[in-house]
Amino acid sequence: MIKQDNETKLAAARTRLIIDKPFLGALVLRLPIIEADPEWCKTTATDARSFYYNPEFIEQLSLSETEFILAHEALHCALSHFARRESRIKHRWDVACDYAINPILIKEGLKAPPGTLSEKTYEGMTAEEIYPYINDNDNEETLDDHIYDDNESSSKDQQSTQPPQPPKSDDPSDQGKQGQSPPPQGGSKPEQDPDKQGGQSGAYQPPPLSHEERESLNVQWQQRLAGAAQQAMQAGKMDGDMARLVDFLLQPRLPWRMLLARYMSGIARDDYSYTRPSTRRGDPAIFPSLRSSQTELVVALDTSGSIHEDELSEFVSEIDAIKGQIRAKITLVACDSKIVADSPWEYEPWEEFILPESIAGGGGTNFVPVFDWVNTQDRYPDLLIYFTDAEGNFPSVPPNYPVLWLVKGKHPVPFGQRIQLN
Repeated sequence: MIKQDNETKLAAARTRLIIDKPFLGALVLRLPIIEADPEWCKTTATDARSFYYNPEFIEQLSLSETEFILAHEALHCALSHFARRESRIKHRWDVACDYAINPILIKEGLKAPPGTLSEKTYEGMTAEEIYPYINDNDNEETLDDHIYDDNESSSKDQQSTQPPQPPKSDDPSDQGKQGQSPPPQGGSKPEQDPDKQGGQSGAYQPPPLSHEERESLNVQWQQRLAGAAQQAMQAGKMDGDMARLVDFLLQPRLPWRMLLARYMSGIARDDYSYTRPSTRRGDPAIFPSLRSSQTELVVALDTSGSIHEDELSEFVSEIDAIKGQIRAKITLVACDSKIVADSPWEYEPWEEFILPESIAGGGGTNFVPVFDWVNTQDRYPDLLIYFTDAEGNFPSVPPNYPVLWLVKGKHPVPFGQRIQLN
């Protein structure tokens, strides 16, 4: 009876999501629902292939909380959290992913179950941005289990929660005895029919994703994300933060260093000159010669408090490496709500571009003072590069020179070229 009640609750929660939140509902439909062994699944879990649940946990949830937990697991998959950890510590990454997802769902009006990780200061931030704030010795635990990953990168997770695996047998007739199936191997689990998810049972914890599975599922979930967003837009139920999130996720991903180098190299004023040489050289022929003019760059730093010192240092070192190749003079301007004291600083092409020992800041964000300052100079720069989270007051009129925004976060810019740092 309890099993039937759980199946009914999960089906009802999924249906309500499809009707009320078609974007989330379409994603949830992509996850077959499987009852898991409580030995390894304490609440709910996902391996980016299915949704696993502990029947006792689901029994305690209200219908609204069940909607939340279904959408939560689906968003882990749609945001490709299983493919984005890289070398980060698993426990810290898992906590950061939950902090990134939960505020989105709460803002969508879904009711979070007790014990859900949520922090208002993390609203609008990606898991990569939240990760540095999570301490190594942090005792916070995610409400669900992220079983698409292994534990090799985290000393905190060295004690595996997987139950003992059944002994292997060379006799095919021995497999599946005692009413339990052997754990599914990577990529071998058949696609489940979302309409026939009720009576499935997953006794053993599925293995982590292989590299090939991770790459394949990453592509699949990107396609599912785009399809779900299109359906929701057609239904007129896709706007606000969720629409911005999807737009951000579907942007092409290229390394920001590559894009920065490509853009800066493109504005370098190296060209061939056919100017007639001096007649004293005795050669009447005119040969093309390479002339190189100094490129003038203005680099603006958002010091409002949302940009961290290590991020500034990484950005500045990248600019320094590129400027040596294109013969660029750099003027550094630091600004929060106004241009900070002692700013700007100038660096000749032969000088190392480094951050000053101390830069004041930490106030609000206003981009207008930097553009006003540029207008007071003798000439416009060949390029203005602004390193920011793009949360602030922009000029109402675009300037008459190219602007490159290196943006940390999801916020758009009203003009210029935007490069995503995450």
